[in-house]
Amino acid sequence: MRILHIITRMIIGGAQENTLFNCLDLIKEYQDDCLLVTGPTEGPEGKLLSQGRAGGLPVEVLRNLQRAIHPIRDIQAYYQLQTLIRNFRPDVVHTHSAKGGFLGRAAAWYAGVPVVIHSVHGAPFHPYQSGLARRLFILLERWAAKRCHHLISVADAMTELMVEAGVAPREKFTTIYSGMDVEPFRGCEQFRPEARQKLGYQQQHIVFGKIARLFNLKGHEYLIEAAREVISDNPNCRFLLVGDGVLRESLEARIRQFELQPYFQFTGLVTPERIPYYLSAMDALVHTSLREGLARTLPQALIAGKPVVSYDIDGAREVVIPGQTGYLLPAKSTRELAVALLELAASGELRNRLGQGGAMRFTDQFRHQFMTGRIRDKYVQLLEQKAGRKP
Repeated sequence: MRILHIITRMIIGGAQENTLFNCLDLIKEYQDDCLLVTGPTEGPEGKLLSQGRAGGLPVEVLRNLQRAIHPIRDIQAYYQLQTLIRNFRPDVVHTHSAKGGFLGRAAAWYAGVPVVIHSVHGAPFHPYQSGLARRLFILLERWAAKRCHHLISVADAMTELMVEAGVAPREKFTTIYSGMDVEPFRGCEQFRPEARQKLGYQQQHIVFGKIARLFNLKGHEYLIEAAREVISDNPNCRFLLVGDGVLRESLEARIRQFELQPYFQFTGLVTPERIPYYLSAMDALVHTSLREGLARTLPQALIAGKPVVSYDIDGAREVVIPGQTGYLLPAKSTRELAVALLELAASGELRNRLGQGGAMRFTDQFRHQFMTGRIRDKYVQLLEQKAGRKP
């Protein structure tokens, strides 16, 4: 099979890791011809394809394929995509992200590609936009959904969101959870003594971690607010923020304002390979984002045997099961967040029970080989359907 993947940029992020695993598995496990097309990777989020991490995957970088809306660049990117598609002659074009998905689906559809698929990692419209922007993005998604044969959601919640917005009918969606290499998370406890020592944690410290870009809608401010109450009640609690981004200075300023500097630590930018190391130092993961398809950090933490405290947004409820794998709280809540963290801090038995519950439920379900197998089955099914309709 010849498969062309299109994504706007290959920063260090969940959608990007999903796409890279998918491409590499198609080549290694199925001997498919696979080409990844992406735009330039710039900014503090880091480059996923640096230091040989592309693993021999052919990559084409289009300078005009950029995240920000720019009519001239966008038109140029569209025609460049059409040229690439004509030259590569794919059986399947699989698109990701808002801009890559919109331009890629249009280019592939009008080039007559047999099967065009789009993955919904997170909807481009959300309640925190202006009403005008939200309506515009919904209209664009409806237009683009008519120019692909199928949509893959990384969580059932994404399908529900898109169907409710009238983007496409429910039968056009399939949920396939975002895959990952689960083994480093299964075995990450071996790093715990070293990681905690290097980070300066003592045996009595209960470490709550958050793994996310320091960016808008990631919700770090709610964790900092809740931490005031947590630390007042239990000064042995510590907070480890893994990631970097444009909000670092403002978050550090807020921590200083509340005089919480001894209790918070920033790691800066961390490559995906180092995430298990930092997870090993944690006693629980906190996820306070306000929008996300299904954050990879949630199953990663659970596979590592760590309980999760998460806001009830998008796909979080599909892995954070109250009383079984963690706590699911109202978005933006700080009082409820503080109570949940204090309960976890007070009971090692509770942390272990919830964490092990997650590991038993989700380890196999989130293997990247399982994800790629299901995605490729969908390619084959759609190609066979297309062939069956030919006269």
